[in-house]
Amino acid sequence: MADTIVPLAELARRRSLGEAPAAGGCRAPAGGRAGGCGSTAAPADMPPAVWEKVKRHPCYSVEAHHFFARMHVAVAPRCNIQCNYCNRKYDCANESRPGVVSERMTPEQAERKVLAVAARMPQLSVVGIAGPGDALANAAATFETCDRIAQQLPDVALCLSTNGLALSEHVDAIKARNISHVTITMNAIDPEIAAKIYAWVVIDRKRYDGVDAARLLIERQLDGLKRAVAAGLLVKVNSVMIPGINDQHLREVNAEVRRHGAFLHNIMPLISDPAHGTRFGLDGQRGPNAAELKTLQDSLSGGAKLMKHCRQCRADAIGLLGNDCGQEFNMAKIEPAAVADDPGTRQAYRAFVDEEQVQRNEASARAARTLRTATGAAPMLVAVCTKGGGRINQHFGHAREFQIFEADRDGVRLVGHRRTQHYCQGGDGNDDVLDRTIEALDGVSAVLCARIGSCPKDQLTAAGIRAVDDYAFEYIETAVAALFREEAARDVAPARTA
Repeated sequence: MADTIVPLAELARRRSLGEAPAAGGCRAPAGGRAGGCGSTAAPADMPPAVWEKVKRHPCYSVEAHHFFARMHVAVAPRCNIQCNYCNRKYDCANESRPGVVSERMTPEQAERKVLAVAARMPQLSVVGIAGPGDALANAAATFETCDRIAQQLPDVALCLSTNGLALSEHVDAIKARNISHVTITMNAIDPEIAAKIYAWVVIDRKRYDGVDAARLLIERQLDGLKRAVAAGLLVKVNSVMIPGINDQHLREVNAEVRRHGAFLHNIMPLISDPAHGTRFGLDGQRGPNAAELKTLQDSLSGGAKLMKHCRQCRADAIGLLGNDCGQEFNMAKIEPAAVADDPGTRQAYRAFVDEEQVQRNEASARAARTLRTATGAAPMLVAVCTKGGGRINQHFGHAREFQIFEADRDGVRLVGHRRTQHYCQGGDGNDDVLDRTIEALDGVSAVLCARIGSCPKDQLTAAGIRAVDDYAFEYIETAVAALFREEAARDVAPARTA
């Protein structure tokens, strides 16, 4: 669990020096600078009420995902549609894939598990229901779970994910429970295309197939989206990118969900492996590569705002995005006795993050000034090893994923992530893993890490990827900007973007 609580070490250090913010408030920054609770100020293009809903939600805010954890509780086993990319029977503890869980729970068990996690993880800010089936195909269990959690942890946000088939009829119940965030998976708005993605849907115990099923699903999804937005819910739309089926069509989906008021659009790559037993996996349908996904995302700059930090989480995921520690909290490891909640620890952590984000904002401003001085440089992709907190704070050999940032004169932006395996295993490097890591980093110009050994550094260099540990523990944006300017000054042409 150490990878999920990195910022807490800094909080403990500040407390030992008498610098930590008290629970429920922010310490004035050094030098008397005003605005110690800077994260409470909404961005210029976002209403304050919306900012309050997203500033601590790791899925709705790229900034929040550096600091805050989410938890999915698997209380919704049934589903009312069949997608060709889904098989909920498969489970591997190391697999990060929607619909996958190791154990299903009752609402009472979910309440106990959430309290156990909250007691050990003050970064917890959101509890969601994302399956393993559909949250609203299991409405009774979903709402009972939300009621129990809301009573125990009123400061933790609630959200749910749905395919949208039954959303319209439950919008009032969702709003009444202060479930503030809803995610709808929509893969097409054209029934002919959707019929290639869905095998069937069930409405009022009647099964529909083919284009008829697709048409009914799309009508209900759009109506549910419209009603949810009208009710003041914050809606994110997920779409699975399937090459040759809906990859080009997703431009139309993006425009349509924006027209209906979706806050975010998250385009995810199809995960297709015959071992998962899905229809697409068995039929050989491939998923998109990183370059194809980025090309599509880049083409949608004028549509709905995109989420680019998604990890396609399991339906029982726990922790920071990219650092799932759900296996540490299976029911067998949780004491039967009730756990007393301590909201003061969460408040102290949130106050620490407020202050940290002020400093990050200043760092981002410095990065922007740095970038404006770099002339004639092409955009470059940089991979970052991080355990959270928005800093370069992970050893290359310990990374299980790389966050990918794009830098140009206009700024530094998170554009995705690339998964890998630990290179260091038992103190030694694994050459096979390093070969796969280098392959995963195709198109990346440099890797920023806290530390790296000479052997992997040499092999990365041989592959045309610069490994840099000079910016250890610095803010990511500042370091990427400095590296970009350095590359420009050296007149080194960065590798192609991916």
